[in-house]
Amino acid sequence: MRHIRLLGLAAIGCLAAGLAAAAEDAVPGLRQDVTFSSYPPLARNSQILGRVFTPLTLAGIKREFARDGKSIGETSVDLAAEKFLVYVPPTRPPQGYRLMVFVPPWQKAQLPQSWGPVLDQFGMIFVTAARSGNEEDIVSRREPLALIAAQNVMAQYSIDPAQVFVAGMSGGARVALRLALAYPDLFHGALLNSGSDVIGTIYEPLPSASLFRQFQTGTRLVYVTGDHDAANVESEMRSKRAMQDWCVSDMASIRMPFTGHEVAPPAILTRALQALVQPERPDPDRMASCRAAIGTEIADKLAKADALIAGGNRADAQKTLKDIDARYGGLAAPHSEELDTILTRIQP
Repeated sequence: MRHIRLLGLAAIGCLAAGLAAAAEDAVPGLRQDVTFSSYPPLARNSQILGRVFTPLTLAGIKREFARDGKSIGETSVDLAAEKFLVYVPPTRPPQGYRLMVFVPPWQKAQLPQSWGPVLDQFGMIFVTAARSGNEEDIVSRREPLALIAAQNVMAQYSIDPAQVFVAGMSGGARVALRLALAYPDLFHGALLNSGSDVIGTIYEPLPSASLFRQFQTGTRLVYVTGDHDAANVESEMRSKRAMQDWCVSDMASIRMPFTGHEVAPPAILTRALQALVQPERPDPDRMASCRAAIGTEIADKLAKADALIAGGNRADAQKTLKDIDARYGGLAAPHSEELDTILTRIQP
């Protein structure tokens, strides 16, 4: 499995314990080749793996590592070797800066052209990592680097925690969506520039029920796609349909006219950030009804798996449970994990 190819490396170890309190006065402007020294708990493998993989995928990873006598370790990132770019607006809003953590498709840590004045307008700090492009591994590099960036900037600057967002372009937007889904307790919105995915799959699994509730009610999604970028226009439509199926309604969509697969220009970025910072909370009754329907659906599927196990039909039970895990992810836990444990003990 590609996502875990680096996780078998011995842990490099934490370079600092905990996050320091915000103490550094913000120096406005662009800072390049920034280094961070704190490896936050949310970026460690014990957190990431439990959030970005389905429960049964994670159980399989743990069994595989245990069988081979390997340790997953807590990190595959050596912070001493990592560089970040930070842009700080000249004026801090009274309630604190907003923060955008940007996942790029390219390798260089850079601020997209002409984005600075727009970020200034919104009082939004921008941070991005080097060597975090599409060619890098998602789980062992791109996701932890974004989390490291977010929490180190939050520790060093006065940030409004309710105004922390993740963004990305192209493949980086797809990673940004994964992070928004897995970390709704950190990111309260996602700007998806020319890239998106369908959630509720083995590749974009749903997190635990408690985290998913936060995502449904507290995460704003803004899709920005060029109207000539046919593949990603279609991807956006599929992604939004899936969101609605999973009771996610706080979405906005902005088209870039006469544009292909490109970074949002300043005028479009302004509209996107205006949409991002103005969430639309879902209707409570509609949300309750939607969640109840999903809950009933999951219960019925798990009951079918229970019956297959009780009837000694191991093969069909395994297939059913695999399908449940791929579609419902953490929403089917812990019952799905209990059934998986039973099946691993039954001899084929």
